[in-house]
Amino acid sequence: VTYVIPAGSVVEPGDVLVRLDTKIIDEQHSLTKTNTFIAQATLEQTKANVARAEISIDAYKEGRFRSQLQALEKELEANKRNLRTAQKMHKRSESLFRQGYVTELQVDGNAFTVKQAELELKVKETEIKVLKEFTRAMQLETLNGNLTASESKLAADEAGLRMEIKRRDRAEQELKDCIIKAETGGLVIYPSAALWKRTPDITEGANVRKDQVLLLMPDLSKMQVKVGIHESMVERVHAGLKAVVTLPDRTLDAEVSKVATVTRPAGWWTGNVVKYDTIIDLPSDAGLKPGMSAEVEVI
Repeated sequence: VTYVIPAGSVVEPGDVLVRLDTKIIDEQHSLTKTNTFIAQATLEQTKANVARAEISIDAYKEGRFRSQLQALEKELEANKRNLRTAQKMHKRSESLFRQGYVTELQVDGNAFTVKQAELELKVKETEIKVLKEFTRAMQLETLNGNLTASESKLAADEAGLRMEIKRRDRAEQELKDCIIKAETGGLVIYPSAALWKRTPDITEGANVRKDQVLLLMPDLSKMQVKVGIHESMVERVHAGLKAVVTLPDRTLDAEVSKVATVTRPAGWWTGNVVKYDTIIDLPSDAGLKPGMSAEVEVI
């Protein structure tokens, strides 16, 4: 606690009641903001990777695959022309050999050229078949796998960003909660501290815990008196009985609203007297404040 309004203060809606130290939460808030920016940047990068993976599939189908296929088909046509030329040369050399113009060695050389052209043609046909039936499928599988991986990472990054945003928003809310303001106007009092404590639970420099009641703002139009009824008389007291409450400056007609079914602990501090807490509802009256002493007569 770095600030607390004095007990007994009368406040208006919106007045500051308590301020809590924000040093640690400020650090957490700064860290969550940084992590949120990093998560946003990572998410945008992943979105770009997904878009690139989608484009890569179309680029391969309509671009790289087609260009590779066209290049191979062009080479295939050249090999076919080479084979036809080699076949013509071989036939011509056979005819010239029969006429005695060329030697048998030249005929064999042309026959080897034909064989080589046929092999080159088959190799090129095999390359085209592999490209169409295997390479294309492998490439598409790889590209689709990259796309799936990028989409999975995109989902993970989106979840991570949502988590970082929640952390950032929670830290922002905690910063706001460190300034406690009055929701309604009224009187402010401190909760009763244990008898052995020298200072109240709420004071500057004190540590607060989860679910701790820091301040009370009673509704002064609905005041009550709590009295202890001795065990020898409690059976005669029940809700609805009339009561007369005598204050230092006035007397009020009241009514019993509740009688405890379990006694309060008895000990040396109570003189070993067993009493049951009983609540007396008071009528709305100006000037009533928490902590005032009263004398109660139950009729």
